[in-house]
Amino acid sequence: MSIVPSTNSCVARLIDANLDRAREGLRVVEDWCRFGLQQKNLVVTLKDWRQQLGNHHHEIYKNARATSQDKGIGLTHPAQKNRHSPEEVVAANCSRVQEALRVLEEFSRITDPDLANNASKIRYGLYELELKILKATITSKLRKKLEHSKLCLITTPQPDLSKRVASALEQGVDMVQYRSKEDTDRERVIQARELACLCKKHKALFIVNDRLDLALAVDADGVHLGQNDIPTDIARRLLGKEKLIGRSTHCIKELQEAEQEGCDYLGVGPVFSTQTKPRLRPSGISYVKEASQATQLPWFAIGGINCSNIDKVLNAGAKKIAIAGAIMNSTNPTSMSLELIQKIS
Repeated sequence: MSIVPSTNSCVARLIDANLDRAREGLRVVEDWCRFGLQQKNLVVTLKDWRQQLGNHHHEIYKNARATSQDKGIGLTHPAQKNRHSPEEVVAANCSRVQEALRVLEEFSRITDPDLANNASKIRYGLYELELKILKATITSKLRKKLEHSKLCLITTPQPDLSKRVASALEQGVDMVQYRSKEDTDRERVIQARELACLCKKHKALFIVNDRLDLALAVDADGVHLGQNDIPTDIARRLLGKEKLIGRSTHCIKELQEAEQEGCDYLGVGPVFSTQTKPRLRPSGISYVKEASQATQLPWFAIGGINCSNIDKVLNAGAKKIAIAGAIMNSTNPTSMSLELIQKIS
């Protein structure tokens, strides 16, 4: 349709400026989705919105541009210096785009209704897309943490549980799996919340063993499931795409099944006999060697591993180790954690 210019040239300049502002902000968000999150579906949507707005950037608006007369050029705000993470940059630019689109809606409604309608659709679409970007960013963060995790501490009931976990985290343990079969649900919630706070303080992952409901209750980073626990697809639907799901495996067949189901990481073992699960027959070093060749997923060797045998596990190809008794039952969990970390590093 033909565009009827406003008799007020200031309106045309205003529309020109906000089209630029909206497209620039969308490009910032688009590039984060492309290079930071590597999410093609988000990139496609954002690129399409930029092109749509570009089609509305008619010559009548560009010709009204008067940069030298713009009193807002060069103005900054202290808040711009407080964006210390990609998430803060993305959030600021989503807001910038939404504000610009609202201005376009208001000032083009009479003279350029197609632009006003499109700006409204994109603005509402961005509200939803921003949430998807936030979830994708959380997912990316958790998976990067998982990739760099070396030592996972699996808890066992202890009177000084939090103290022992805190000592391990201070020495560099970068993942904690809360496991409790003896306490009441109320006690588990209290303990899990406390450990979740400790992990957050030390920037470590916090995973809940078996209990999906408990993981949701304390906003854990994920859940670790055994072979007889809830199916992965149901756990994913309840937990959400952004959280981590691990699965214990005892042979290559189980490992491959867990990988195909979409688990984020795996447990490989038990390598040696363990008091935690005395009925499980050890899978031995041979399974560790097989796992090192069979999957690209992150995986933790687990089961009876301690300072006296960890070298065998590492030499068999393990890069990540899960420890329970060696730390939780130690008379000095601080020095034991440090010793194990030094061996893995």
